Amino acid sequence: MPKVSSTGDKDPNYRMQGGRGHSRGMRVEIHVRPGAANVAVGGEHDGALVVRVVEPADGGRATEAALRAVAAALALPRGSVELVRGATSRRKLIEITVAAPASQEVGAALERLRGQMSR
Repeated sequence: MPKVSSTGDKDPNYRMQGGRGHSRGMRVEIHVRPGAANVAVGGEHDGALVVRVVEPADGGRATEAALRAVAAALALPRGSVELVRGATSRRKLIEITVAAPASQEVGAALERLRGQMSR
C-alpha cells in the first residue's frame, strides 16, 4: 500500500506548514509510467500510487506531467504538489500541501485512487 503521511508525531516524513495547523503536508510515493496512451492516476505498483503520463521521460517532462496529473486528480492547484525526491527515477516522493480542513478529504481521495485497478 502506498505510504501516505498525515500524522506528524509518528512519521518523520510529515511536515506541517503555516503553523497552528493551517496547512498539512502529506507525502506520497508515486510510480510514473511515461509514454502512456493517456493520463491516468490510479492503482499501485510496489506500494506506490501509479501515475500514467503521455510525456516521455526526457528533461523532466514526465515528472512535471505527473505532478500536474496528481494535482488534477485531487482537484488541487498544481502548486500544492511538490517533488521531494526522484527527479530522474520512475519512483518519486511527492508532498501534497492542503489546508488542514481538506486534509481528510485529500487522504480519502488518495485511498480511492490507490484502490483503482492499474491497467
